[in-house]
Amino acid sequence: MKILVCISKAPDTTAKIAFTDGDTKFDEGGVQFIVNPYDEWYALVRGLELKEANGGTVTVLNVGGADSDPIIRKALAIGADDAVRIDAETIDALYVAKQIANYAKEQGYDMILAGKETIDYNGSQVAGMIAELMDAPYVSLASKLDMNGNTATIEREIEGGVEVIEVNTPFVLSAAKGMSEARIPNMRGIMAARSKPLTVVPASEASTSTAIKGFTLPPAKSGCKFVDTAEELVELLHNEAKAI
Repeated sequence: MKILVCISKAPDTTAKIAFTDGDTKFDEGGVQFIVNPYDEWYALVRGLELKEANGGTVTVLNVGGADSDPIIRKALAIGADDAVRIDAETIDALYVAKQIANYAKEQGYDMILAGKETIDYNGSQVAGMIAELMDAPYVSLASKLDMNGNTATIEREIEGGVEVIEVNTPFVLSAAKGMSEARIPNMRGIMAARSKPLTVVPASEASTSTAIKGFTLPPAKSGCKFVDTAEELVELLHNEAKAI
């Protein structure tokens, strides 16, 4: 079984957010970056569990510059066999998806796994775009994945219940909460990661479809207002908050 797990670099949730270049770029100065948790905890760990149960290999792939290498090495420390970094700037979701699809088409992966979204942009776009570009089946927001030969049984939560899907390899999947539990790299894994192969490949020719016009921070939270009666609360919600 040949598994590809797409991982992205994301700022730690405690990072202070600021912008540069006229509020058109995220200021990375002094920011601690991590493996996007949805990619790490759910997609990568479940891929490793399937490899351990059925044999095969797990490759992690990242689109980005050399500053992504530390988070790639963490993924290797957790247990991935090897890694690929496509040396390209992450311009927009479609551009990233094209880079991944162009590479993966020639590699014969049985499945491509990714987290449901990144914690910085929350777009939930890339995995679906990869599937479309590769003309492969796609299952989004999966919470359970089991394999029986070349057939995957996948569960995903829907309104009012759980949907069970069967799909044959190859396929693309975005993983959500419930897929697996986080793993912490041990010392043996950290040492082994230093010698595992990390292949850097050039970006392929691909167009972009969007451009960033600007970022803004959310307004600062105002202080709490305490009320004594239900009538006063209703009046504030109606006249001040305009919520009712």
